[in-house]
Amino acid sequence: MPSPPPGLNIRQRTPVSARARQSELPPPLQKYVETGEALIAEPFKGITAGGSVAPGLFPIKKTGVATRGITDAGRAFVDSLSEPQRERALFPLESDAWRRWSNIHPFLMRHGVSLDELSAAQRERALALLRESLSAHGFKTARDIMRLNDLVLAITGSQAEYGEWLYWLSVMGIPSFDGPWGWQIDGHHLIVNCFVLGDQVVMTPMFMGSEPVAAHEGPQAGTRVFQAEERQGLALMRALTPEQRQRALIGTELPGEVFTAAFRDNFEMKYQGIATGDLTTIQQRMLLDVLDTYIGRIRAGHSEVKRNEIKRHLAQTFFGWMGRTDEDSVFYYRVHSPVILVEFDHQRGIAFDNDAPSRHHIHTVVRTPNGNDYGRDLLRQHHARFDHTQADHTH
Repeated sequence: MPSPPPGLNIRQRTPVSARARQSELPPPLQKYVETGEALIAEPFKGITAGGSVAPGLFPIKKTGVATRGITDAGRAFVDSLSEPQRERALFPLESDAWRRWSNIHPFLMRHGVSLDELSAAQRERALALLRESLSAHGFKTARDIMRLNDLVLAITGSQAEYGEWLYWLSVMGIPSFDGPWGWQIDGHHLIVNCFVLGDQVVMTPMFMGSEPVAAHEGPQAGTRVFQAEERQGLALMRALTPEQRQRALIGTELPGEVFTAAFRDNFEMKYQGIATGDLTTIQQRMLLDVLDTYIGRIRAGHSEVKRNEIKRHLAQTFFGWMGRTDEDSVFYYRVHSPVILVEFDHQRGIAFDNDAPSRHHIHTVVRTPNGNDYGRDLLRQHHARFDHTQADHTH
């Protein structure tokens, strides 16, 4: 059995059965589910800076970047499923299943078909859908997260909570070359939402994390995630002058979780920190490098589309920081603009017994503010153009 990372011990806690009913869950988990259900029941608005969505940010347009590979992979995955599996994997495009993702406890709200139950051939088709949608770097990060989740299983023995294939894949709508559809993978430390409309793609919310972030022995030895995200964020903050750092600092204590994790689809987050206009040219380039690492998880071509969108709003972009700036410090940072929100946070131990945040546990999230998470604003505009209540409607 692999050992925990150096300096860490397994956290002892009462296991919860994978088949536990909500009424049998510990009170904190019951409260978590109840709160999540209440927030999902709220009409979707999107993350805003002050409660109102800024209009006109995400027009339907041609990008010139083909999406056929994603759609072909989506169709191949659906075709590989048995009828019972298909009934669990397929959802209407408007389903609230999009919003039912959660980083914790795989038995709380999961939907779709579990990769754990698929045959090797079916699983490969599921992974092909991820591979076609993500960049090579993004796909490797996703797979490394899954492998590190298997490492936690080997260390803790908790089969109900951890494992390489304990992830659920759902398809929303019908994979189409012109109509809207999408897919979602949901599980511990890995949630990716992908919406496709013609040749446009939206890949948020995207939640990626890991505990631990590195494997030092065993089959996964050498696997490590989020080095660039950690290093680049700290380098940018340390490149600021003392006066700039003071403006970037939005808190000294790290939050217990990123602010826009599960069920925070309508969260109000004001712009805080230092504006890009108060950064030097070199510092602005470092900020773009940070953002490139996150949007670089998206497939080639569409990541460039997103990069250009971000640059158009660079003057309205803010960098905020919590924590210290020593070389080995733990910290939180975010980059926030009208068209993207990135959060990075060092977390306390969950599988491992450290009550203070450490560099062994990291959460990241990428969001599209102002109503376009899950491609919702694009879908709204699409429905305004085409009457989907008519069976003979065409795109």
